Amino acid sequence: MKWSKVATSLCLVTMCFGPSYSASAAEGKVKTHEKRTLSMNKKEITNTLPRFVYDSGLNFEYPDAVRGVYVTAHSAGGARFETLTKLMDDTDLNAMVIDVKDDVGNVTYKPEESSPYAKVGQPYIKDPKAMLKILEEKKIYPIARVVVFKDTILANQRPDLSFKDGDQVWSNGGGDSFVNPFLKEVWDYNVGIAIEAAKMGFQEIQFDYVRFPEGFEKRDDELKYDGGEYAKEDIDNVQKRVHAVTDFVEYAHKKLEPYGVKVSVDIFGYTATLPEAPGIGQNFSKISENVDVISSMIYPSHWTPYFGIAKPDMQPYELVTEYSKVEKAKIAELKNKPISRPWLQDFTASWLGSGNYKVYGKAEVEAQIKALNDQGINEFLLWDAGNSYTEGVDYTP
Repeated sequence: MKWSKVATSLCLVTMCFGPSYSASAAEGKVKTHEKRTLSMNKKEITNTLPRFVYDSGLNFEYPDAVRGVYVTAHSAGGARFETLTKLMDDTDLNAMVIDVKDDVGNVTYKPEESSPYAKVGQPYIKDPKAMLKILEEKKIYPIARVVVFKDTILANQRPDLSFKDGDQVWSNGGGDSFVNPFLKEVWDYNVGIAIEAAKMGFQEIQFDYVRFPEGFEKRDDELKYDGGEYAKEDIDNVQKRVHAVTDFVEYAHKKLEPYGVKVSVDIFGYTATLPEAPGIGQNFSKISENVDVISSMIYPSHWTPYFGIAKPDMQPYELVTEYSKVEKAKIAELKNKPISRPWLQDFTASWLGSGNYKVYGKAEVEAQIKALNDQGINEFLLWDAGNSYTEGVDYTP
């Protein structure tokens, strides 16, 4: 069963946002205009219907092309924020992807006490509205990163929403736990956070970890978990996972429509090279059909020998070029084509060992950007976990 189809019919009347995590467009300023053209029995009927669009009070224009960087909540709420905004002032960078829900499951600001997220709120960003006001003044496009199914906090608070190994919440390594993509309650929990970010003034919601945990397919017959509505589907477990992940993206996109934000999803780069990534439930084409922006993580360091390139980290231009060719062909087949905005590498992968990596600096970052540009892809995001980005880079080579 596709929850998105059910939700669509209900939301026509109620603008419903889930019983537990409700948020109404009527809470804020509302724009009630727009003509819609309806086609019925081959006759065109022009009907003026109100379309409720939340207005945060902040105004941003979409850049000529998004050229952005990842910003942790600690950076956004601390001294590094000034350094990063200056980087935007001094270069052709123009966007920030800021953690609103982090990799552990924290909401990175303190919501009101009445909020369902009050208990998971942390004061990393003390005044997100003030932060967004600075971005508005500097014409920096704000993107809210919401980590979805990787959520150790919620998994431990609500083991029934996670996967259990015996009586314990299952961890797939490193102490991290995931919540269950089959469950609509988990969907609504994350969409509610995304709605709060949209109401603050973020112009785009970027969902990350939109997948099942790595290695899940090896344990799915042993772990205890609720299959939700997908348990009733007469298909194999691989397709159940693909359906759940795809349906969440479609559902979230529809729920965010009243807030006028774009929706993007981070996805493993290799998924574009396969029919689908069966273990984790990511199908590049199906996810891409339901988003405004697709952001493949194509860091050269994260590939094993691929595309005939023995040591991808050593050849950033070649790796990004070959990936881009494959992705372009995949997107060309789609009816609803998203913007391609890949994640690029601005860090050194020394863990690969001597002879398998190179120090990444100006030349290596520019090589990746040029490879995208040469293939007609003009948008990108740069990742460095510590938010220390290379100086002197030409971001429009």
